[in-house]
Amino acid sequence: MAHAFPKGLLTDAAPLAAWLVLLSMIFVPLERVCGLRRRGVWRRGFGVDIAYYFLSGLLPKLVLVFPVSILAGAIHHVAPASFYAGMAGLPLAVRMAGALVVSDIGAYWGHRLSHQIPLLWRFHAIHHSAEEMDWLVNSRAHPVDLIFTRLCGLAPMYLLGLAQPMSNSLDLAPVLVTIAGTWWGFFIHANVNWRLGFVEQILSTPAFHHWHHTNDGEHYLNKNYSAMLPWVDRLFGTYFLPKQEWPQRYGTDTAVAPGLGAQLLQPFGGSDPAAGVDDGLVQPPPRAAAADQ
Repeated sequence: MAHAFPKGLLTDAAPLAAWLVLLSMIFVPLERVCGLRRRGVWRRGFGVDIAYYFLSGLLPKLVLVFPVSILAGAIHHVAPASFYAGMAGLPLAVRMAGALVVSDIGAYWGHRLSHQIPLLWRFHAIHHSAEEMDWLVNSRAHPVDLIFTRLCGLAPMYLLGLAQPMSNSLDLAPVLVTIAGTWWGFFIHANVNWRLGFVEQILSTPAFHHWHHTNDGEHYLNKNYSAMLPWVDRLFGTYFLPKQEWPQRYGTDTAVAPGLGAQLLQPFGGSDPAAGVDDGLVQPPPRAAAADQ
C-alpha cells in the first residue's frame, strides 16, 4: 500500500506526457507559421511552465475529490430525487450545453474574484506574470488558484443537476466540458495572429484572451474573464475586444518570483511587496471602460 500513491502518480503522468507531445506537435508549428510575434520556442519561463503543466494535471484531481464529494453528497440529500432523475433523463448534448454555460459563468466569477480580492490575487498573479504569450502559458497557475477556479466552475453543474455525481456510471457531461475547457485554454493563450470574425462573438479566441493578459495600462485591465463564452463578459460588463488592435505588453506590475518553488511559496508569505505580493495593485474592473471598440 505504501507504494500505491507514487505508482498512481506515475500512471497519471504518462498520459500527461503523451498529451504534452501532442500539444507541442499542434501548437509549436502553428505558432511558427501564424505567430503574432516571431520568436523562438524556448522563451523565458518555458521550463517552469512545463513543470506547471504536470503539476496542474496531477494535483487538482487529487485535491478536488474531497470538496466535490462533500458538495455532491450534500446536494443529493437536499434536492428532490425526482429533480435529478429528470435532469439525468435529458439528452447528453442538452446537458453538455447547459453544463458548459453554467460552468463558464461560475468560472467567470471565480476568475473575476481572483482579480478583485487581494488574497486570491496573490495566487492568480502568477498566471499573469507571463510577459510573452504562447499556448503553454495556459499551464502557468498556482495549484490554489487552479483548484479555486475549477471548483467555481464545477459547483453550478452539480447544483443544477447537470452533473450526476451519485450515478453508478461515468457521467460524461462534466468530463467532456472539463476536457473541452482545458484544450480551449491552450488555444486562447496561443501566440497566433488570427482574427475570426463573427466567431469571436460566440467563442473566446486568442485575441479576446490576450486582452485579458495585457499590461498596456489601467484602462485595459480587468477585462475578458470568460474562458469560452465571451457573451458572459458582455452580460456582466467586462467585455473588451478592439476590432484590429492587439496588446503591446503582457504581464503584471505585481512582482512575482522567477522560479517554480519560490512561486509556489510566495503567496503564503504575506502582503509585503518586497516578497513579491503588492496588494495595492489589484484594481476592481472599471465599468466605464468595458465597452468594446
